[in-house]
Amino acid sequence: MQSISNSDVHVKFVFFKEKIAYAVGDTASVLYYQTFAMFLMIFYTDTFGISPAAVGTMFLISRIWDAVNDPMMGMIADRTETKWGKFRPWILWSIIPFVITGILVFITPDFSETGKLVYAYVTYTLVMMTYTMINVPYGALLGVISPHSQERTVLSSYRFLGAFTGNMIVQGTLLWLVASLGQGNDRLGYPLAFSVYALIAAGLFFFTFSATKERVKPPQEKTSIINDLKDLLKNGPWIVLGIMCLFTLIYISIRSASLLYFFKYYINDQSAAATFMVVGTVFSIIGAYATPWVVGIIKSKKLTFAFLTFMSALSYIVFYFVSPRDIAIMYTSHIIGSFFGGVLFPLIWSMYADTADYTEWKMGRRATGLVFSAATFSQKFGWAIGGSVAGFVLSAYGFVANAVQTDTSLLGIRHMMSTFPAAICIIVILFSLLYSLDSKTEKQMEIELLERKKAYNQPE
Repeated sequence: MQSISNSDVHVKFVFFKEKIAYAVGDTASVLYYQTFAMFLMIFYTDTFGISPAAVGTMFLISRIWDAVNDPMMGMIADRTETKWGKFRPWILWSIIPFVITGILVFITPDFSETGKLVYAYVTYTLVMMTYTMINVPYGALLGVISPHSQERTVLSSYRFLGAFTGNMIVQGTLLWLVASLGQGNDRLGYPLAFSVYALIAAGLFFFTFSATKERVKPPQEKTSIINDLKDLLKNGPWIVLGIMCLFTLIYISIRSASLLYFFKYYINDQSAAATFMVVGTVFSIIGAYATPWVVGIIKSKKLTFAFLTFMSALSYIVFYFVSPRDIAIMYTSHIIGSFFGGVLFPLIWSMYADTADYTEWKMGRRATGLVFSAATFSQKFGWAIGGSVAGFVLSAYGFVANAVQTDTSLLGIRHMMSTFPAAICIIVILFSLLYSLDSKTEKQMEIELLERKKAYNQPE
């Protein structure tokens, strides 16, 4: 068998156009995800008229079902065979239902309280199922564009530049679009504004489909779903990483859901939230771009993960102590936390690609779609818990929509912005220390897997 040297490992497979094409897929995803994470709860409570406890329960139930769909979608994608590959065709096929279901979420029919809740359950569940259909294959695509761990880290940083661009679009324009298109009627403004996002997302996903290429081919052996699941459960690094991401999404979801409430009811200026979020996203983009550099300095992905999470916790704690007048302190802390958070997410997906390699390296079988879908399962489960906790906390502290809040309800909002997410960060740090893949093992896997396969199609 022909030997593959260390120098072979650094051959470039992915060039600039394809990096951009992959990156804008996450821009498209985040136009939905960021809208749902930061604006959907306040839309349901303050515009559609659903109680926060009911919204919290709906998020928990709907998002758990959504999380369960992810491994199912991953296994389906792994078994898809088309001239376009396994994952890219699902991006194409899902675009139209993705657009339609997204717009339906923000339609507000004049139903009874029960009718509104049923409508919210149905439309939100449908949009998240179509999100799974398009986003799980999109995420798995990272694992098959290139066989090189280092190149996937770079590609992942491009992906999150795209994601943070989507964040900036939503944070900087959604409230303005709602006000402008709705002319003071938020029940009209929200569906019109989101229609703009949905159409942009459709175009971006089509570019992702048309300009990317699947190069990493799985071993020819046909495997059963049971064997794929057994392989996954034997993948210790994946299990630990999944737990880390579960708790990461819990604290991020709690904080994201609380931010607009924090500005509307504690700072008493909801419009100021847009600038605050955009500034944070700018520094998140800088962090995403710096990901390979930061990892290169620390020289360990797991220690980088622990350090980033610790810095995030410190930046969150500050918000418990600030008064509404301490704008400079809030911005400084937010900038620091956003930069380190910007490094964190490209790192996470690069680590998931490494765990996909680990399965093939140890077990001789590769199920990229399942690895990445199971990854999004843990993230969505964290999103479900975090979103529901936000609703339950608001209810427990006596929140009343569109009213002057009591000191107790304001305290709950402050905890959601600070102490609650910071405490969960500590749990993430403890689990990160159990992650077993180091840079030496990553390089060994890379070389040995290339030796087994010997040749990959070069990019055109």
